[in-house]
Amino acid sequence: MKYDHIVVGGGTAGCIVAARLSEDPERSVLLLEAGPDFPDFAQLPDMLKLGWGTVNLEARAAGSPYNWSFTGKATPEQAQPMPVPRGKVLGGSSAINGQTFIRGAPEDYDTWASLGNEGWEYLECLPYFRKLENDADFHDDFHGTDGPVPVRHHPRETWPVVQEAFFRAATAAGYPYHPDVNHPEATGVSQRAENNIDGVRMSMALAYIDPVRHRLNLTIRPNVQANRVVLEDGPEGKRAVGVAVESGDESFVVEGDEIILCAGAVASPHLLMLSGLGPVEQLAAQGIPVAVELPGVGQNMRDHPNVSVRFSVREGTSEDPDAMRALRLRYTATGSSTPHDMIISPASLNTVVRAGENPTHTVNCGLYLAAGHGELRLESADPHTAPSMDYRYLEEDWDRERLRESARLCVSLLQHSAYGGIIEEITAPTPADLETNEALDGWLRRNISTSYHISGTCKMGPDNDPMAVVDPQLRVRGVSGLRIADASIMPDVVRANTNVTTMMIAERVSDFIKAGN
Repeated sequence: MKYDHIVVGGGTAGCIVAARLSEDPERSVLLLEAGPDFPDFAQLPDMLKLGWGTVNLEARAAGSPYNWSFTGKATPEQAQPMPVPRGKVLGGSSAINGQTFIRGAPEDYDTWASLGNEGWEYLECLPYFRKLENDADFHDDFHGTDGPVPVRHHPRETWPVVQEAFFRAATAAGYPYHPDVNHPEATGVSQRAENNIDGVRMSMALAYIDPVRHRLNLTIRPNVQANRVVLEDGPEGKRAVGVAVESGDESFVVEGDEIILCAGAVASPHLLMLSGLGPVEQLAAQGIPVAVELPGVGQNMRDHPNVSVRFSVREGTSEDPDAMRALRLRYTATGSSTPHDMIISPASLNTVVRAGENPTHTVNCGLYLAAGHGELRLESADPHTAPSMDYRYLEEDWDRERLRESARLCVSLLQHSAYGGIIEEITAPTPADLETNEALDGWLRRNISTSYHISGTCKMGPDNDPMAVVDPQLRVRGVSGLRIADASIMPDVVRANTNVTTMMIAERVSDFIKAGN
C-alpha cells in the first residue's frame, strides 16, 4: 500500500502530526515508531505512566527498554560519556521526560522570524500554543483551555518545605513572583507548568493518539526502525518516495507521497545523512553516495548546559514527590542583552542521571541561551551505529561567566535563613571550588551536563542561508516530498524546555501540509 503521508518517529511531534493529518478521512497516514506501543492504558508500564519520581528516572536511565541511550561529550575534562536519553516508545521523549510545559520567550520566535523565517514570529505561533493546551489554572488570551494537552501547576499550599524555602529566599533577593510561567511578561519566580493529571504523565501518545486510534485512515506501526529515506530522480531533482525500514528480521520499503521526519534532533539528522543528505565530507568518509549536499545537517547543535548545586537536608525533612519541582526562577544574567537567558530550578532529586549517582537535593542552574554550540556527526553507514555528539560546552567566555554567576547565586540562596533547619550541608560546589573564577570554571567543566534539550541540528532558514536544512515550511532543501518537524529545525534553542515548542512546530507543519504549502 502507498500512503499519502508517512510520519517517521512516534514521539512528541510525530504523534501530533499523525493525529492532525488523519483528521481528513481522505488522507492515509502511516506512523512509524521504533519502540513499542501500549494501546491499552492498563498495560502501560508504571515507569511511563506515573509522574515525576524515581520511577521516571528508571525510564530514562541508560539501558532502559524505552530509552535510545545515546551518549555525548560535554567537555574534554569529563572522562565518562554524558547520557543523552531519548524516548524509544510511542510518545517518544514525552513519555520519559520531566513533563515541564514551558514555552519559549516571545523574543525566541521573533528572532527566528528576523533570521528570514517568515511567519514564525511569536504572534504567529501563539494560536498554535493555545490550540494544543488545556490549562486548568490560567484563562486569558495567552492560553488555551480545550486543547489535547492538559496543563497543571502546583499551588503554594502543596509545595514541600524545600520549595517553600526557595520561594522565600528568591523573593527576598528581589526576584518578583509571577505565577504564570507561560505569560509573555513572566519573570522571576513562577509555578512550573506540567502536562500531568493526578500523577499520570500525559505523553503525546495519550493526549493525541489514543483518542483517534479508531480512525481507519491512520495506521500505527510500532517496533519498526527507519534506516533511510528512499529517493528517486525526478524532473525537478530528488524526490522522497518511501522509507527503508526493518522490523524484527524483515527489511522492506514503505512508500508514500510525502515523508515527514519527526524522529527528533538526534535521529532526524542521522536519517538524512544515512540517506545521502548532508555534509559531503562526512558522507564520503562512510562511503555514502551524496544525493544532495546539505552542509548544515548536524552542524548547529544547540542545548541548555546545566550544572547542579547540591545539598543534603536534615533527617525528618518532609517531602511531597508530586511537587518536588514546583518552581522555576527565570532571570537575566548581569550584562546580558538577551533577557531571561538563565533558569534556576530547585529539585528534590538529581534530574541528570549518571552511573552510580543517587537522587539528591539540587538547585539546577541552566544556561538557556548559550553562545556556544556543538556538532552531531555521522560515524558509520550502519544505521544501528549512533552518531557522535560533541556538545562543546563552556568554550565561550560568556557562557562560563553566566554559569559562574548562576552557581554563586544558587549558593547564596541556599544560605538564606529560609533554609534554616532544613539544609544539613551544601555538598557541591565546595568553598574551594568557589574561591576563584578559575577554580569554579574547573568545577563547571567537570560537572556540566545536558538539560536534554538538544535542538537545531536541521535548522530552518531562508534560501540565502547556506547552512539551512529546511525552509520556513519545513521542507528539506533540494528534495521534494520530504519535511522535518521536530526540535531539530529550531534555528536556535528557545529559552525554555523544548517539548512545548516541539508540539507547536508539529501543529504548524500539519496546517502547512493541509493548506498545500
